Amino acid sequence: MLLRYRYRLYPTAPQREALARAFGCARVVYNDAVAARNHAHREGLRYPSSGVLSRTLITEAKRRPDRAWLAEVSATVLQQALRDADRAYSNFFASLSGKRQGPRVGPPRFKRRSGTQSIRFTRGAAFRILGNGRLRLPKIGALNVAWSRDLPAEPSSVTVIKSAAGKYFASFVVEVADHAERLEPLEDPDAETGIDLGLANFAVLRGGVRSSHRGSSGSSSED
Repeated sequence: MLLRYRYRLYPTAPQREALARAFGCARVVYNDAVAARNHAHREGLRYPSSGVLSRTLITEAKRRPDRAWLAEVSATVLQQALRDADRAYSNFFASLSGKRQGPRVGPPRFKRRSGTQSIRFTRGAAFRILGNGRLRLPKIGALNVAWSRDLPAEPSSVTVIKSAAGKYFASFVVEVADHAERLEPLEDPDAETGIDLGLANFAVLRGGVRSSHRGSSGSSSED
């Protein structure tokens, strides 16, 4: 079963600048993907595939003067931004067809610089938890982490989040064998919902429902 564990990050000034670049590049690629699909819809064209968007919006875009700065951040960050756009469209179409449960989901919108920002690194992106407890991220460096508890297993991904209040967090997805009877599993490891364990004395369940009951490990969490 997959759980999400979240901890405070304390990046240095240069690391905050590198994170700002990564947040900005991910936002641009996401918005470019939405713009490409909006154009296809207006013109009555077939929606461009993920492979086509990856080639045109990342690989080829890095060679253009107006997008050359995309090469300054990890390629995984840009690929994950495309995956986020794909997921947003999949949820939208599933909602239109009635295949998706819950409230109706609208079409993807352009992301803005203000508010919460996030980037995601998968295991293949070579992120590592170092022996000194720091989190090493490609093209960003080794960040200080406020470990409120140990991770129960090797994480498969980490999402770095900057809140609207300017605080930084690392949200790890970890596969565990216990908690299965008492907590809801995280079905989509890339989703920002599910069980979030880390900082305060409660768990955040899917849909934002909070529980004041701790798990057997005495974990803590913050939304």
